[in-house]
Amino acid sequence: MSATLPGPDGRPRCRWCAATADYIAYHDTEWGFPVADDRRLFEKLCLEGFQSGLSWRTILAKRENFRAAFHGFEIDRVARFGEADVERLLQDAGIVRHRGKIASVVNNARRAQELIAREGSLAAYVWRFEPEARQAPWGAATSTASVAMSRDLKKRGWSFVGPTTVHAFLQAMGLINDHAEDCVIRAEAAQARAAFRPPN
Repeated sequence: MSATLPGPDGRPRCRWCAATADYIAYHDTEWGFPVADDRRLFEKLCLEGFQSGLSWRTILAKRENFRAAFHGFEIDRVARFGEADVERLLQDAGIVRHRGKIASVVNNARRAQELIAREGSLAAYVWRFEPEARQAPWGAATSTASVAMSRDLKKRGWSFVGPTTVHAFLQAMGLINDHAEDCVIRAEAAQARAAFRPPN
Protein backbone atom coordinates (compact mmCIF):
# COMPACT_ATOMS: atom_id res chain seq x y z
CA MET A 1 0.00 0.00 0.00
CA SER A 2 1.33 3.41 -0.94
CA ALA A 3 2.20 5.79 1.89
CA THR A 4 0.56 8.62 -0.05
CA LEU A 5 -2.69 9.48 -1.77
CA PRO A 6 -3.37 12.26 -4.29
CA GLY A 7 -4.88 15.37 -2.74
CA PRO A 8 -7.56 17.60 -4.27
CA ASP A 9 -4.87 19.16 -6.46
CA GLY A 10 -3.65 15.74 -7.62
CA ARG A 11 -0.34 15.97 -5.75
CA PRO A 12 0.68 13.09 -3.45
CA ARG A 13 0.33 13.63 0.28
CA CYS A 14 0.71 11.44 3.37
CA ARG A 15 -2.15 8.96 3.38
CA TRP A 16 -3.41 9.95 6.84
CA CYS A 17 -4.35 13.49 5.77
CA ALA A 18 -6.83 12.37 3.11
CA ALA A 19 -9.61 11.91 5.70
CA THR A 20 -10.72 15.56 5.82
CA ALA A 21 -9.96 18.99 4.38
CA ASP A 22 -8.94 20.14 7.87
CA TYR A 23 -6.25 17.48 7.91
CA ILE A 24 -4.91 18.59 4.54
CA ALA A 25 -4.56 22.21 5.67
CA TYR A 26 -2.87 21.11 8.90
CA HIS A 27 -0.61 18.67 7.04
CA ASP A 28 0.42 21.22 4.40
CA THR A 29 1.15 24.19 6.66
CA GLU A 30 1.95 22.91 10.16
CA TRP A 31 2.77 19.22 10.54
CA GLY A 32 6.49 18.61 10.42
CA PHE A 33 7.54 22.27 10.22
CA PRO A 34 9.97 23.34 12.98
CA VAL A 35 8.64 25.36 15.90
CA ALA A 36 10.65 27.30 18.50
CA ASP A 37 7.84 29.21 20.21
CA ASP A 38 7.29 28.09 23.81
CA ARG A 39 3.57 28.77 23.74
CA ARG A 40 3.02 26.71 20.60
CA LEU A 41 5.18 23.88 21.92
CA PHE A 42 3.27 23.84 25.21
CA GLU A 43 -0.06 23.95 23.40
CA LYS A 44 0.87 21.01 21.22
CA LEU A 45 2.04 18.90 24.15
CA CYS A 46 -1.26 19.63 25.90
CA LEU A 47 -3.38 18.87 22.84
CA GLU A 48 -1.50 15.63 22.22
CA GLY A 49 -2.32 14.70 25.81
CA PHE A 50 -5.99 15.43 25.20
CA GLN A 51 -5.85 13.28 22.07
CA SER A 52 -4.88 10.20 24.08
CA GLY A 53 -7.60 7.62 23.33
CA LEU A 54 -9.21 9.91 20.74
CA SER A 55 -8.53 10.96 17.14
CA TRP A 56 -6.53 14.04 16.17
CA ARG A 57 -9.54 15.02 14.04
CA THR A 58 -11.57 15.45 17.23
CA ILE A 59 -8.91 17.64 18.82
CA LEU A 60 -8.20 19.69 15.69
CA ALA A 61 -11.92 20.49 15.31
CA LYS A 62 -11.94 21.79 18.90
CA ARG A 63 -8.55 23.52 18.83
CA GLU A 64 -9.90 27.08 18.89
CA ASN A 65 -12.16 26.12 21.80
CA PHE A 66 -9.16 24.72 23.67
CA ARG A 67 -7.25 27.93 23.00
CA ALA A 68 -10.07 30.03 24.39
CA ALA A 69 -10.51 27.77 27.43
CA PHE A 70 -6.80 27.81 28.30
CA HIS A 71 -6.08 31.49 27.49
CA GLY A 72 -4.08 30.68 24.39
CA PHE A 73 -1.99 28.20 26.38
CA GLU A 74 0.00 31.01 27.96
CA ILE A 75 2.08 29.03 30.41
CA ASP A 76 2.08 31.54 33.28
CA ARG A 77 -1.70 32.10 33.09
CA VAL A 78 -2.51 28.40 32.99
CA ALA A 79 -0.11 27.74 35.88
CA ARG A 80 -2.30 30.00 38.03
CA PHE A 81 -5.43 27.91 37.42
CA GLY A 82 -6.98 26.42 40.53
CA GLU A 83 -9.63 23.84 41.29
CA ALA A 84 -12.40 26.30 40.40
CA ASP A 85 -10.92 26.61 36.92
CA VAL A 86 -10.83 22.84 36.53
CA GLU A 87 -14.49 22.65 37.55
CA ARG A 88 -15.34 25.45 35.11
CA LEU A 89 -13.62 23.66 32.26
CA LEU A 90 -15.41 20.43 33.07
CA GLN A 91 -18.61 22.29 32.10
CA ASP A 92 -17.16 23.54 28.80
CA ALA A 93 -18.79 21.50 26.02
CA GLY A 94 -16.38 22.95 23.47
CA ILE A 95 -13.41 20.93 24.75
CA VAL A 96 -12.78 17.36 25.89
CA ARG A 97 -14.20 17.26 29.41
CA HIS A 98 -11.81 14.85 31.11
CA ARG A 99 -10.79 15.84 34.64
CA GLY A 100 -7.43 14.11 34.51
CA LYS A 101 -6.44 15.72 31.22
CA ILE A 102 -7.59 19.19 32.27
CA ALA A 103 -5.73 18.92 35.58
CA SER A 104 -2.70 17.66 33.66
CA VAL A 105 -2.54 20.88 31.62
CA VAL A 106 -2.45 22.93 34.82
CA ASN A 107 0.19 20.67 36.36
CA ASN A 108 2.28 20.70 33.20
CA ALA A 109 2.15 24.50 33.01
CA ARG A 110 3.68 24.63 36.48
CA ARG A 111 6.29 22.06 35.50
CA ALA A 112 6.98 24.10 32.34
CA GLN A 113 7.66 27.17 34.48
CA GLU A 114 10.22 25.15 36.46
CA LEU A 115 11.80 23.82 33.29
CA ILE A 116 12.03 27.29 31.71
CA ALA A 117 13.62 28.68 34.87
CA ARG A 118 16.24 25.92 34.69
CA GLU A 119 16.76 25.59 30.93
CA GLY A 120 16.03 29.09 29.64
CA SER A 121 13.09 28.11 27.45
CA LEU A 122 10.85 25.17 26.69
CA ALA A 123 12.13 25.27 23.12
CA ALA A 124 15.77 24.93 24.16
CA TYR A 125 14.85 21.86 26.18
CA VAL A 126 12.67 20.25 23.51
CA TRP A 127 15.15 20.68 20.66
CA ARG A 128 17.83 18.79 22.58
CA PHE A 129 15.83 15.67 21.76
CA GLU A 130 15.99 16.09 18.00
CA PRO A 131 17.44 12.82 16.66
CA GLU A 132 20.48 13.01 14.40
CA ALA A 133 19.04 10.36 12.10
CA ARG A 134 15.82 8.40 11.60
CA GLN A 135 15.29 6.11 14.57
CA ALA A 136 12.07 4.35 13.62
CA PRO A 137 10.29 3.33 10.41
CA TRP A 138 7.54 5.51 8.95
CA GLY A 139 4.30 4.85 10.77
CA ALA A 140 5.98 3.86 14.05
CA ALA A 141 4.18 5.01 17.18
CA THR A 142 7.33 5.75 19.18
CA SER A 143 11.02 6.45 18.65
CA THR A 144 14.19 6.42 20.72
CA ALA A 145 13.88 10.21 21.05
CA SER A 146 10.25 10.08 22.20
CA VAL A 147 11.03 7.41 24.79
CA ALA A 148 13.92 9.49 26.14
CA MET A 149 11.93 12.74 26.27
CA SER A 150 8.91 11.04 27.81
CA ARG A 151 11.06 9.50 30.52
CA ASP A 152 12.73 12.81 31.30
CA LEU A 153 9.46 14.77 31.41
CA LYS A 154 7.92 12.22 33.75
CA LYS A 155 10.94 12.54 36.05
CA ARG A 156 10.23 16.27 36.12
CA GLY A 157 6.62 15.65 37.17
CA TRP A 158 4.82 16.06 33.83
CA SER A 159 1.77 13.92 33.09
CA PHE A 160 0.06 12.61 29.93
CA VAL A 161 3.45 12.58 28.19
CA GLY A 162 3.89 8.92 27.27
CA PRO A 163 6.26 7.89 24.44
CA THR A 164 3.46 7.71 21.84
CA THR A 165 2.16 11.17 22.78
CA VAL A 166 5.67 12.61 22.70
CA HIS A 167 6.43 10.95 19.35
CA ALA A 168 3.36 12.59 17.80
CA PHE A 169 4.55 15.89 19.27
CA LEU A 170 8.07 15.49 17.82
CA GLN A 171 6.60 14.71 14.39
CA ALA A 172 4.23 17.67 14.46
CA MET A 173 6.79 20.20 15.72
CA GLY A 174 9.37 19.36 13.08
CA LEU A 175 11.94 17.47 15.14
CA ILE A 176 11.20 14.38 13.05
CA ASN A 177 10.26 14.74 9.38
CA ASP A 178 7.77 11.90 9.01
CA HIS A 179 6.23 13.06 5.76
CA ALA A 180 6.31 10.08 3.41
CA GLU A 181 9.22 9.96 0.98
CA ASP A 182 7.04 10.90 -2.00
CA CYS A 183 4.79 13.37 -0.14
CA VAL A 184 4.82 16.73 -1.87
CA ILE A 185 5.26 18.53 1.48
CA ARG A 186 8.27 16.49 2.66
CA ALA A 187 10.79 18.67 0.81
CA GLU A 188 9.13 21.87 2.07
CA ALA A 189 9.40 20.64 5.66
CA ALA A 190 13.03 19.65 5.09
CA GLN A 191 13.82 23.09 3.66
CA ALA A 192 12.17 24.77 6.63
CA ARG A 193 14.26 22.65 8.99
CA ALA A 194 17.46 23.45 7.07
CA ALA A 195 16.79 27.16 7.50
CA PHE A 196 15.79 26.77 11.16
CA ARG A 197 18.25 27.42 13.98
CA PRO A 198 17.32 25.45 17.09
CA PRO A 199 17.41 27.52 20.29
CA ASN A 200 20.06 26.74 22.85
